[in-house]
Amino acid sequence: MSDATAPAASSAPGLQRTPLHALHLKLGAKMMPFAGYDMPVNYPTGVIAEHRHCRAQAALFDVSHMGQLRLVGADAAAALETLVPVDVVDLAPGRQRYAFFTNASGGLLDDFMVTKPTPADGQRGFGDLFLVVNAACKAADTRHLVTHIGHRCQVVPMPERALLALQGPKAVDALARLNPGVAGLVFMTGGVFELAGQTCFVTRSGYTGEDGFEISVAAEGAAMLAEALLAQPEVAPAGLGARDTLRLEAGLCLYGHDINEQTSPIEAGLGWAIQKVRRAGGARAGGYPGAAAIDRQIASDPPSKRVGLVGLERVPVREGAPIFDAHHRRLGTVTSGTVAPTVNRPIAMAYLTQNHALAHHEVYAEVRGKAVPMRVSPMPFTPHRYHRG
Repeated sequence: MSDATAPAASSAPGLQRTPLHALHLKLGAKMMPFAGYDMPVNYPTGVIAEHRHCRAQAALFDVSHMGQLRLVGADAAAALETLVPVDVVDLAPGRQRYAFFTNASGGLLDDFMVTKPTPADGQRGFGDLFLVVNAACKAADTRHLVTHIGHRCQVVPMPERALLALQGPKAVDALARLNPGVAGLVFMTGGVFELAGQTCFVTRSGYTGEDGFEISVAAEGAAMLAEALLAQPEVAPAGLGARDTLRLEAGLCLYGHDINEQTSPIEAGLGWAIQKVRRAGGARAGGYPGAAAIDRQIASDPPSKRVGLVGLERVPVREGAPIFDAHHRRLGTVTSGTVAPTVNRPIAMAYLTQNHALAHHEVYAEVRGKAVPMRVSPMPFTPHRYHRG
């Protein structure tokens, strides 16, 4: 990363700033350290109001701490398939897919989004593949890519770009005022659009369960674009607090909490992201780290499984709370938990052994020495509202 593109150091020691840092302060954000950045956790209206605004209208999130990379080269898709169990080779131009890096034991190194730009969009600086990876993993992911496939394609980090997420049922109305063409996108598609004078790569995707968009924009134009979006009547700013409660209601994993190097995609309930062509017997089966272990789990089920839990009492159950059965036998641990504003009750995710991971099965979370009853629940906790066309 060159000095010209490196984010400026925050006033908080050792923290970096996103290009929207000054705007967050102007809007009265409460800031906190996250993944090495000084990030807004909420604005003066508070987490619950921001959450509800996203579900009803449109919320703007700064996710510029995430890593953006492009892979350049005719062999990029085949090369990436040597590191992931996902079908990248058959990804059509303009389409996006959820993917994850695995290790030799089938554990998850990171999850990310990969989009195949059209040839014209690729020539505008977005490569043959465009990746968005998690903030805390981006340095390790870059090393992983360079080490294993850097000889087959160029791996180009893009620290000179910011990333905004506009999420909610009214997001399309607000964004289409800046460029009507974005309304033509459907869920998990993307392309280059001019927005507020900036050349942006826009995907119709997000991390809230709502319709919405993620927008890659040059760092120097990020504040201008954010202000243009905030000027729309439907749009209000939202911070990391609402981002977390929204994704948990949507049943979406947070890397480092609900998934990590010790969890496999099958245990995590992410087997849907492994297409048939990459599974045992498929035309391009295996060839990625941990393939044998993952194929075994697909065939015979893993010993534990990620499940949703709904509290039967109004007691918040947080990450780390142990889960027991009625005889106080340990079953697992809560990986994420909150009191969900839309569902209006405590919800959580946890890994439970297969015989307890059954819908409507009752278990107990230990909270401050008290057994709090919870029921295994299907996810998402609130329905997804993606725009599929």
